[in-house]
Amino acid sequence: MLNKRRAGILLHISSLPGGGIQGDLGQEAYHFVNFLADAGITVWQTLPLGMTHADRSPYQCLSAHAGNPLFINMDWLANKGWLPLSARDYQNASNSDKAYLTGMAFQGFLERADPQEKEQFARFCKTQAFWLDDFALFIALRNEFNQLCWIQWPEHFKERDTKAIKEACRRLNVEIEKTKFEQYVFFRQWLELKAYAKQRGVLLFGDIPIFVSYDSADVWANRQVFKLDESGQMSVVTGVPPDYFSAKGQRWGNPHYDWEYLKDTGFRWWVERMHTQLELFDILRIDHFRGLEAAWEIPAEEETAIHGQWVKAPGEELLNAIKAEHGSIPLVAEDLGVITPEVVELRDEFGLPGMKILQFAFGSGPDNPYLPNNYEKNCVVYTGTHDNDTTLGWSQALSEEEKRFTYEYLGNPSMPLHCALIHAALASVANLAIIPMQDVLELDSSHRMNVPGTVEGNWQWRFQWDQLSHERAARLAHLVKLFNRN
Repeated sequence: MLNKRRAGILLHISSLPGGGIQGDLGQEAYHFVNFLADAGITVWQTLPLGMTHADRSPYQCLSAHAGNPLFINMDWLANKGWLPLSARDYQNASNSDKAYLTGMAFQGFLERADPQEKEQFARFCKTQAFWLDDFALFIALRNEFNQLCWIQWPEHFKERDTKAIKEACRRLNVEIEKTKFEQYVFFRQWLELKAYAKQRGVLLFGDIPIFVSYDSADVWANRQVFKLDESGQMSVVTGVPPDYFSAKGQRWGNPHYDWEYLKDTGFRWWVERMHTQLELFDILRIDHFRGLEAAWEIPAEEETAIHGQWVKAPGEELLNAIKAEHGSIPLVAEDLGVITPEVVELRDEFGLPGMKILQFAFGSGPDNPYLPNNYEKNCVVYTGTHDNDTTLGWSQALSEEEKRFTYEYLGNPSMPLHCALIHAALASVANLAIIPMQDVLELDSSHRMNVPGTVEGNWQWRFQWDQLSHERAARLAHLVKLFNRN
């Protein structure tokens, strides 16, 4: 899949148009697939699909497996006959409204679904039980304890006392089954979209955060996988060291893996995680790939990342275990930042394409690895990512000297700079060129998806079809064809 020239668009599901406060897996998703296919674009990249915390960050989820039930499309449920007609006025449903409506749909499913549908649900629960049982109970308990992190739950639930867990499964059975139903519907809707995308020649490109949230079903149910003390508290957390951009580094606060335990168990937790993601996606990106070679580990009591240390990870053994289980996997390594020769060696040993960001290309001379003349075919080039400014916003912030150098390199002085970067990405030798939807629409900084290091206002951007003029769509299709990416 990654050995031929392709073009792709980066757009998260939450950014699709439509009613409510975020996009979903309804008709707008299918319209977007049609737009891609009509333009000759064969890759749709999203952010992680998981169930988020209140901050809506898809990189800190409640499960490494579960899909976000807020992406469930209500029309689909109504068309199944599981929502009564009186519940069909949900075009602008809030998140709490959606939770209520999926609860109604579950009751309708129990009352009106045909035997074949109920058998499919039972089969889903059985095949996904390796994560679904723990997740559904985790959500039921978390709701019961007012969204508190599991470490703050009553001791017998925090410690997963067998008797207490058995009693909770009985007492919360309806809530547990409702959560399983939500996941069944999410997977059904996603896989139907994936099948449609395949029919139209579009591959789905997913994203795996290397670390998981401490407040997650994964950590609660698999404490031995992570470096926790006897009480379940984190002994160390992950991050990145101080650098040019941050004097104190970044303290992410995620638990680090107990790699020795994972090795002893054949990396089973990771292999199962990959199993779920490969069901959902055709291509996968591993976020912070360098953490599979060594990760910056910080004592949990430290408030900054300054006093951390690099801790080696068995990346080669892990990737071999995944390969042995799943065969050759189209993985992309997010290899941005300070990358050592060891990280490059690990990436190249498995033939994984790395990432090139054009917004990083024009500041440090001709050896800059993000300049297109330094690319090899086996890479993925972006104008920018979800963490970058939009390319129009980036170009507006450049000094006149920086603009002059960039134009001199790109050789397109008559073209707006943000358009010249799209042109350069598609023209490059990189096998895959990905353009964020904001850049296709030529939007400024007020439309960016995320500002790293901030917690307010992120992950909320959405586009509208009237922003995509016929001229913009035609020009994009022309460039995709011109540079042989269709």
